[in-house]
Amino acid sequence: MFEVQLPAGVIEYEDTGGDGPVLVFIHGLLMDGSGWRHVVDKLRTEYRCIAPTWPLGGHRKPMNEDGDVSFLGMAKVVGDFLEALDLRNVTLVQNDWGGAQLLLGTRGSDRVGRLVLTSCEAFDNYPPKPARLIVAAAKVPGGLRTAMALLNTPMGRRGPATWGWMSKRPVPKEVIDSWFRPATVDRRIRRDLAKYLNTVPPRATLLEIAQRNAAFTGPVLIAWAIEDKMMPIAHARRLAELYPDARLVEIEDSYTLLPEDQPERLTEVIGEFLVATES
Repeated sequence: MFEVQLPAGVIEYEDTGGDGPVLVFIHGLLMDGSGWRHVVDKLRTEYRCIAPTWPLGGHRKPMNEDGDVSFLGMAKVVGDFLEALDLRNVTLVQNDWGGAQLLLGTRGSDRVGRLVLTSCEAFDNYPPKPARLIVAAAKVPGGLRTAMALLNTPMGRRGPATWGWMSKRPVPKEVIDSWFRPATVDRRIRRDLAKYLNTVPPRATLLEIAQRNAAFTGPVLIAWAIEDKMMPIAHARRLAELYPDARLVEIEDSYTLLPEDQPERLTEVIGEFLVATES
């Protein structure tokens, strides 16, 4: 595990190293870089895989007290990370959280060469309906602590319309325990998470940010779970029309967390896209 100091605070990340093309992975709310472990294990021989733990509630080190981890501030965090490591012609590989679109739609980035968007937030679907409970909790004193207590119960983890809609198959207990622990035990982590949750822009702003992504002309892979209950398949098809150079692959037998439900198929699709678009 490596660390880099950004204006907002310290970001921890895993880096396989090597001279291959660089892939930077983006995970979702209340997760960490281990959400990409299966995919990284299969791609690391050909690519330099960098899996940061973004400050979305699964991070272990609190950000600076005045660190900007607001909704729009998080786009800067992603951009600052690429700059701090001087990464160029990067492929951003994203699942669940819409951080790549936020970066391109608010700040742009000449450091990004390709996008891989897999079952993620898009357009005005921030946050998706099942996650709106935790957004509401963030607005109430002590609400996030209560929400985390709920997510640490069997119903919270596998119930309908809660975490059970994230993956068709249970995430291994030791993995999800590590994802949820920081926001369960550390009020500073909950503080960081609340900064993000309490600053989601109005619908019109979200749609404007999405539309700006049309200016990105690099190759884009959109890999989407057909059965996703949180990220509508219709959004995948809209994204495929939005980007000038996009290709869409629909994947069966999975919910949002494709890297958990269908890691082999997802890796196959990503690998084919990377080979086909090598410059």
